[in-house]
Amino acid sequence: MEQAAHPGGFLKTELILPLGLSVTAAAEILGVTRAALSALLNERADLSPEMAIRIEKAFGVSMESLMRMQNNFDIAEARKKADVVKVERYSGKPPQRKLRS
Repeated sequence: MEQAAHPGGFLKTELILPLGLSVTAAAEILGVTRAALSALLNERADLSPEMAIRIEKAFGVSMESLMRMQNNFDIAEARKKADVVKVERYSGKPPQRKLRS
């Protein structure tokens, strides 16, 4: 999967900035703290389902679309780190247990 967009960056560039809103004003509209919204918009926090509902209600952006964007981002980030996950393919045989001494 290609690099997926973080929903916070999308919201910042496609919604908040074009509407001429400050983070403080947008947070007030959404009924959240400025810090919580800032973390999302600056891609330091994930989009929660509750925040997605707030955005849908306030700005008309589909919650489902926002949550798919978050899911796609999470998948892309996990794929980047897949090489560090060391798991062998299951062969149909139970794993050999090592006896403790």
